[in-house]
Amino acid sequence: MTNRIAFQGEPGAYSHEACQKSRPDMEAVPCRTFEDVIQTVKEGKADLAMLPVENSTYGRVADIHRLLPQSGLHIIDEEFVRVHINLLAVPGAKIEDVREAYSHLVLLPQCAGFLRHHGITGRVSPDNARAAREVAEEGNIHTAALASELAGEIYGLKVLARHIEDQDNNTTRFLVMSPEEDHSRRGKNGMITSFVFQVRNIPAALYKAMGGFATNGVNMTKLESYMVDGSFTATQFYAEIEGHPDDNSVHLALDELGYFTTNVEILGVFPANTARY
Repeated sequence: MTNRIAFQGEPGAYSHEACQKSRPDMEAVPCRTFEDVIQTVKEGKADLAMLPVENSTYGRVADIHRLLPQSGLHIIDEEFVRVHINLLAVPGAKIEDVREAYSHLVLLPQCAGFLRHHGITGRVSPDNARAAREVAEEGNIHTAALASELAGEIYGLKVLARHIEDQDNNTTRFLVMSPEEDHSRRGKNGMITSFVFQVRNIPAALYKAMGGFATNGVNMTKLESYMVDGSFTATQFYAEIEGHPDDNSVHLALDELGYFTTNVEILGVFPANTARY
């Protein structure tokens, strides 16, 4: 065991914040891409992977659903991080000094009102934590970063304004993944079962496949489709349901799902996070 958890991005990224929140006793290891995160765990250089799966404002994270079934890893937990955006600058700078603020393309529109009010021009950076690092390295009072407070702490930047996002409910959901599956019952809010499947090429296959969950009283909290290998005819579905595979109702529903689908694969069984409710 390495007691390390891998995440995508630079130190101070929101994924780093998710690692600290979910596994505070583990060392967080930055990786360049999502693929690198998975590979780091598969090579035994980290025990767990922290991967963002969806955002309350922008929907699902691109490529994650494609990567999950191929990763060889299993979902064992979930974490939610409230995306608080802060204006960070070098010590000595004031808000009226700042002319440009750098951050990831996704974050800039979320602070449009604040930036417009203060006459600050938003500039795109590949990563919000990287923006904080580069602002610190440059040492220019006229340049700031839009990032987490954690990034400010890491790079020695001053928080000129906290929580400047226009929407007050922007949250990112992360999945904690492990090389070993864990189907033990744990947590106080019930279990979530995650799986992928493809429907058979017959009329109303998806409707019939979903019928088993309705008739057995199983609540499906997520159902998303995406193309497989660039094909317009091969569609894979990612689903999450409330319950454990050993629950009689879930067992019956999954059995019925098998009649109308191919390649059903359980990706993980994990405790529901309180942030869901």
